[in-house]
Amino acid sequence: MTYDQERAQQLPARSPLPPRGGPAPLTAPTKGSTEARADTPVPVSLLAQSDRDRLTLHLQHALGTFVQRPREAVDEADTAFADATTRVTAALVERRRVIGSTHRDRGTEAETEDLRLALRQYRDITLRLLRM
Repeated sequence: MTYDQERAQQLPARSPLPPRGGPAPLTAPTKGSTEARADTPVPVSLLAQSDRDRLTLHLQHALGTFVQRPREAVDEADTAFADATTRVTAALVERRRVIGSTHRDRGTEAETEDLRLALRQYRDITLRLLRM
């Protein structure tokens, strides 16, 4: 048995990098994991469903009150937007911390595969942000 064959049996199966046309499909982390790992794809949503629902209701309320109270409606929409941007920013900072922990803490001992996976996740998140 060659070294490559032995290595393939020891390593868990991982999907290759997606084609250059776009990022890999996005999936949520596995259930039961306490912390996301570098090989875990980027979650589809940065916010919990309950947070998204609450922010959506807040914005819908603002839109619904515009005719009766336009200034208050705009202020309420501004508050919903500020809350959403704060929560998304916090989620992105946390995601960056998790991805970075796979290679920054290990210094020169980081495996090439760990670095490849971190690079892929950085690419996926950055491309999603640029498409917004």
